[in-house]
Amino acid sequence: MEHIAIMRKSWGLTKKILSGDKRIESRWYATRRAPWKTLKEGEIVYFKESGDPVTIKAVVSKVERFEGLTPEKVRALLKRMYKEDGIEKGKVDHYTKEFKRKRYCMLIHLKDPQSIKPFNIDKRGFGIMSAWISVESVDSIKAHI
Repeated sequence: MEHIAIMRKSWGLTKKILSGDKRIESRWYATRRAPWKTLKEGEIVYFKESGDPVTIKAVVSKVERFEGLTPEKVRALLKRMYKEDGIEKGKVDHYTKEFKRKRYCMLIHLKDPQSIKPFNIDKRGFGIMSAWISVESVDSIKAHI
């Protein structure tokens, strides 16, 4: 499978993926959702900021899944991996509050990030608010302009 991760533009994380300052993409959920069961080591994740084309791809080197999170476990997890996730140390408290009600977390370890020729996607059928899309091939959802 191939995956598209849609990032909040205001967080500026795609630049950190390319620079190597962000080697983990974390996904925090109240319930299990994509890509909980589908993401595997060796697969490709494409990244785009909301409203922009896809511009980056990386390979998944490892996937960690955590369930039954509590605010205390969220804090402990953030303290352990904040740097690899591209989070400044002073923002750990902010993200602890942001994710305190989340019960599930995926840590997606990335390798070989690279810029790619930008392309748009057609999200019809995936939901306007989809933040992660898993498909057999990204070619199947490339927007034809």
